[in-house]
This record gives sequence, C-alpha cells and structure tokens, in this order.
Amino acid sequence: MPEVNGAELAIDRKGRMRIAFTDIVARPVEERLGDFEETFLPLTPEEARLAAERCIHCPDPAPCYEACPAHNDIPSAMWLIEKGDFVGAAEIYRRTSSMPEICGRVCPHEAMCQGACVRNKRGEPVLTGALEAFVTGYQRQNEKVEIPLGPRSGKRVAVVGSGPSGLGVAEQLVQDGHEVTVFEALPAPGGLLVYGIPNFKLSKKVVFDRIDDLRRAGVTFVNNTRIGKDRMIDDLLQDGFDAVFVGVGSGIDAAMDVPGADLPGVHKATEFLIRTNVDLDLLPEDQRRRPIMGKRVAVIGGGDTASDCLRTALRMGAEEVTCLYRRTEAEMPGGKKDRELARQEGAKYRFLTQPVRYIAGPDGNVSAVECLQCELGEPDDSGRRRPVPIEGSNFTVLADTVILALGYWPDPLIGETTPALETRKYGLIVADPETGATTRPGVYAGGDAVTGPDLVVTAMRAGRRAAASIHEYLSAG
Repeated sequence: MPEVNGAELAIDRKGRMRIAFTDIVARPVEERLGDFEETFLPLTPEEARLAAERCIHCPDPAPCYEACPAHNDIPSAMWLIEKGDFVGAAEIYRRTSSMPEICGRVCPHEAMCQGACVRNKRGEPVLTGALEAFVTGYQRQNEKVEIPLGPRSGKRVAVVGSGPSGLGVAEQLVQDGHEVTVFEALPAPGGLLVYGIPNFKLSKKVVFDRIDDLRRAGVTFVNNTRIGKDRMIDDLLQDGFDAVFVGVGSGIDAAMDVPGADLPGVHKATEFLIRTNVDLDLLPEDQRRRPIMGKRVAVIGGGDTASDCLRTALRMGAEEVTCLYRRTEAEMPGGKKDRELARQEGAKYRFLTQPVRYIAGPDGNVSAVECLQCELGEPDDSGRRRPVPIEGSNFTVLADTVILALGYWPDPLIGETTPALETRKYGLIVADPETGATTRPGVYAGGDAVTGPDLVVTAMRAGRRAAASIHEYLSAG
C-alpha cells in the first residue's frame, strides 16, 4: 500500500466511498456489429484518475491483490493513477505480469480482482481491469516500452509455443541474460492470443506490440514449425539448447459424437474463429478463406468460446444466432459479461437443450439440429447438476450453420514423441505446479498443456514460475 498518513487515509476513505461509479463504455451495438474492433472505448486520463480515486486502499494484503493470480500490486497502481503518474502505474504492473496490456482486457476481472473489491458490498467495484489496460496503453503511446536485459549467460533456451505461458517464460528468461528461441506451429506468434481470442475482445495490435518488445530484447521467433512433427524435443536438445519449455496450450477441439457432425456447414470453434478473426495472410494455406455463413446459426456449448462464436457469427452477417446449452444459465462456465454483450448484439439462448443429430438439407449441407429437452439431475464431478435428457421430447432447431464450442483437449503429440516425458489424462504433461519441471531433465512445461484449459493470466504466471526454475537450473549447470 502507498505510504500515506494513516489518519488522513481513514478520513479519505469516507470521501472516496462517496465518489460515484462510472462504468466503461461499450461502442453502440450497430457500430460494433459492423466491424471486429474492440468493444469497449478506452478510458480518458480524467476518467482514469477519477476511477482510481474510488480505491479506499484496504489494509495489506488487499483483497484485489490476493484475488489476482499474478499478485499485481493494484493498490499502489491505483495511488499512482489518481496522482496522474500513469507510466509509474504501468511499471508496477510490469513487475509481476509479462503482459498487463493483455490481461487488462481479457481477464475475467469480475471473478478475480474486481470481484474481490470490498466496494462490491455497497455498490460497484473499482475498475481495476480497465485501469490496467489504460495505463499500459498510455505508456506505449507516450514512451518506448523496454524489457530490461541482464548480462549474457551463454545459455540457450527453446520455448515451444508462443501463447501466454511461452511469452511469459521468454520475457523472464531474456531478462536473466539467456538466449531464447520461441517455436510456433502457426504462421505468426501469439498462439491463443492471436488465433483464439477475437479482435473485439483483444486487438491483434496489442499482442503484436508486446511480441515486438520481446524481439527488440533479443527473443527469436521461428514460425511454421511444429515441435513433435517437424522437429522433436530431442532435436532441440541435441542442437545445443540447454533447456526446453513446453507451452503448447490445449487447443484441440473436443468432439461431439452424434450423427451428422461431419456435414458441410458444421464447424469446430477453433477453425471458425481463426478463419473469421485473423488476417488471411496469417493463416495456414489450407484455411485462407472465410467460412460461408448461413442465415440461421446454432452455437453448441456454454463457455467463453461459445460467446465468442455467437458474437463473431453476428458480425459475419448471420440473421438469427442461437446458443444451445444442455444445462441452465446458472451452470454455464463462461463469463456473464460476455453473455450480456452477446445478448445486446442479438444472440439468443435456449437452455436445457441437448443436440442429438445434425440433419442435412436437400443440398447436403446442415439444415437443422435435432434436440432433446433436458432436466437437471444430481451434481456430477464438476459440481454442476447433470443434464438428463427427457425421452420422447425430440424437437428441431433450424440452422444452416452449426458451430461446436464444446471445450478443448491438449495436443498429445509432444508427449507421444518425447521419450521419458510423463503425461496423464488426455495427454496433459505431468509437471511440478511450482517449478514446471517435468519427468525429463531440462524439460519444463506450463499453462494449459499441463492444467487443461484455463485463463491467460494463469498460463502466463506458470511461464514466469517455470522461468525462475529454468534460470536456477541453468545457473547450476
């Protein structure tokens, strides 16, 4: 917490509690449906200072700090923001986060720092996420963002995957003086941040700016190279890399084994989002065309990816977009904010609905989804009540485009091609949660490849933790 007079702060808390809440502003629905630009308008400096003044500076450790997986020093950042020191606040975030400009946009703040804010008890929380995005953006607009470098160690590290965990480990290791090379299977670095999150949530420019910071710091990016196929982990070690970090994420779409799932017009969520949200010249050659969008779209699933697909389909010109989910909204794993935005933009939801067959039309393309009505039974292993289909309740939902947003599995390729690397359920890599060390000496792993699908911030944090262990390993060698 900032150094301030205790009595002054105690008096000031009462005044701060009276400062009215002003939320971030979304662009008009009609405007944002016409493009893929970011949904929310950035704060102005005046709005940022006033929003930060609402922080009452709870005694250490503040609930927002405790709820942040990166343990950002949010109270100190708020203090600097209200004083107008936006660059100083940005630097506070950069001490504990490798990508605060990204986390400030995509973290589910309502479930973490903002959700933990004590002001929720009497009203609205401090806008911690928007303020994080504002100060890091202000810093980039007004100063050159530099990653500090340590003396060269002579050690080389290969990073497999350029998503949140891979970028996190690279950003830390280059500061320790190690030579870092990042291998990416796709044509551009960024992983999930570029190929999985739509532009209306996270501008590609924000990601590429951070990648450019890493390049200037000396990190090398090698694209179009899939480790486990084009080259093996053993090849990297034999080529002179002293350690390897595996951060390939968990990007294989979960399958839905029902009749008609292979019909034309039925898309997996990853392919759909890549082909609609990424510049064509950044796509693999076999995907460099936009998908044909029907008038009626059904999205199957209830997570954040389902919301992304709903909102993307509306921007692609679909007239009727419906989410089919087999439980109720109370059991949905995705963020409430994204669902609210999807509804504002015209998406509809149909709950307790279980697809059982995709029906072809006269042209051979999907034309409808046959469903069963469900009711909720006892909780399953996830703690949510189990959907129980009602026999004989069949009905159809017209849809000439279907998008399957059913979740993700890890890619088992690296586990299958790396001797002595232990894996577990679905091919997840076994790694120490604190150090990232795997069963193969010199090989570390983190992020969704270890935990399964999780948040950007938790993957980034795993990369930073692994970087500390890799540095210790290299220093002892």
